[in-house]
This record gives sequence, structure tokens and C-alpha cells, in this order.
Amino acid sequence: MSGALDRLSPLVRYTRASENAAARIIDAYSTSFGTATRLLGRRHRAHVRNIYSLVRVADELVDGATADAGMALDEQRSALDRLEEETERAIRTGYSSNPIVQAFAHTARAAGIGHELTRPFFSSMRTDLAADEHETPDASRASLPGFGDAEHARYVFGSAEVVGLMCLRVFIRDEPLDSGERAILEHGARRLGAAFQNVNFLRDLADDTARLGRSYLSEHGRIDDRVRDRWVSEIRAQLSVARAALPLLPGDARVAVDSALRLFGRLTDRIARTPADDLYEQRVRVPAAEKSWLIARSMLDAMRERAR
Repeated sequence: MSGALDRLSPLVRYTRASENAAARIIDAYSTSFGTATRLLGRRHRAHVRNIYSLVRVADELVDGATADAGMALDEQRSALDRLEEETERAIRTGYSSNPIVQAFAHTARAAGIGHELTRPFFSSMRTDLAADEHETPDASRASLPGFGDAEHARYVFGSAEVVGLMCLRVFIRDEPLDSGERAILEHGARRLGAAFQNVNFLRDLADDTARLGRSYLSEHGRIDDRVRDRWVSEIRAQLSVARAALPLLPGDARVAVDSALRLFGRLTDRIARTPADDLYEQRVRVPAAEKSWLIARSMLDAMRERAR
């Protein structure tokens, strides 16, 4: 055991261990996300991982892990309620016996994230459990229950836009911004979160339909090419708003966000060329070599900007 660890206070040492646990959760689910966080400045990396680890734990609670464990819907709802209660308590007190909640609370307290953002998130997670209650026996059929525009907007605000706002609060926690700049950044963060979510809805049509029995993109269930085109147009508009806000971000967050914008723009282009019926059979991806090229372009553009 190192002397450096011995010199830490009990709470700091526990929080550091909790952040290591949060990083392990992220790594177990997405290598791409790990790559993206390494593009962030050192002061942001752990905080963003802490946010997404809690999001992942909640997602797994409503998207299958609890069902695989044999938990009934009422038990899943109770588990989600307890997770939300523990999260709010930890933000208030600075401590949780759950390491993932502890890591998130550390970030929330540092960046000013409160229940105005966590409560909408947990509300959207409850929507998923409510959808499970009405799952059809044959989830692939055209009559699959779905979201109308208003339901979609509420769900995406809680499941994705508030996560974008959480990350933004991390990025700008030490930045002197006026109210106009902050408003532009917040709007951009919400649109970016919504774009990410909508792209993933289109990429996950097969799993959402066949395994989860959910239709997030149409109140009529299965989508066709016309509906796909509508969502592609919406996503492109959302990405455009997010890109307009990019110059206001601190430099040590800009490359990572720009890389994400490029990646999701490329995913959107691939989705636009894929027939809707095929989206139910395959998950659209960007090849690893192309991802690397997009990241290199972001880094090169940032270097050119600094050289001006």
C-alpha cells in the first residue's frame, strides 16, 4: 500500500476508489466511450465517466439486467426508486455506500448538478418500466405500442438532454460566462443529447423492438423510410445547433465534443442510406479506421485553431 494512499482522508480515498469502479463499469460496456473520454482534458475525464456510469446502472436496471435476475416489475420499480433516493441523499450529504452513486455525487457536488436534472432522468427510466408493463406478446408486429411526439420529447429530455446538461456543467464549472453564452451552451448541450439519443434509437431498432417491445420513434410502432427520413432531418438539425455552440466550450472539452459530433454525423449519413426494414436487421456502425480518421480531423482542426 503506497504512502500516497495512506495520506488521503477516508472520504477522499473512498471517492477515488469509487471513481475507479465507475471507470470499470464504463469500460465493460463501451470501448468507444473510453476513447472519447481520453480526448477530454484531465480535469473532466473522471467526472464524465462518473455521470455515465450512473446512467449505465440505471439503464441496465430498466433494460434487462433486473429481468434476467428474475425481478418482477414492482421489484424493478422499487429498485429504481431506491437508486434515485440514494442519489439525492448522496448529493446532499457527500456519501453513499454504493460506489457508483458515490462517484456521481462527487461530480454532482463539484459541478452543481442537482435534482432539477436527476429527477427528469429517473422519470424517463420509469417510463421504460411502464412500457414494459404493456409489452405485446409479439413485439415485432406493426401494432407495437409507441411514443407520440409529446411523449418522445418528454422521454428524450429526461433520458438524454439532461445528461448533456450534466456534462456541460462539468465542462464550464470554472468558466466565466455571461447569461447569453450560458444559454447558447445549454441549448446546444440539449440538442446534442437529443441527437445522440435519436441516432441510437435508429441504430437499436432491432433490439428495442424484438427484446424490449418498445417503439420510441413512432406512435404507430414500426417505422418506414418516410419516418426514418423525418428523424434523419431532425437529427441533422440538432447536430447543427450543437455545432454552433462548440466554440464557446473550453478548449479541453472541445476536441472530444467535436469528435462526437463528427461520429454521430457520419452515423446519421449511414442511417439515411439504409432502408428502414434493414435497420430492424442490422446495427449501423462506423468502421474503426473511419472513427480514428474522424478523431484525427478533430485534433488537427483544434491544433490549427490554436495556431491562429
